[in-house]
Amino acid sequence: MNPAPVTLLLLVLGMAILVSALAGVATVALARWNGAAIPAALIQGGIAFAGSLTLCCAVLAFLRGSPG
Repeated sequence: MNPAPVTLLLLVLGMAILVSALAGVATVALARWNGAAIPAALIQGGIAFAGSLTLCCAVLAFLRGSPG
């Protein structure tokens, strides 16, 4: 088995997780700056993380195309 596709897949998924984590951290920071309580800011950050990770995975699945 050629390890290049597996390595590329892991790299792309890692980048998607990193981008989503950065979006979540930025959301927490902006929510705290706006005066939200810590639990509320963390919830908003979690929602932003989950939403952006879902969007990244959907885009990656769309770009990959059909398996056939």
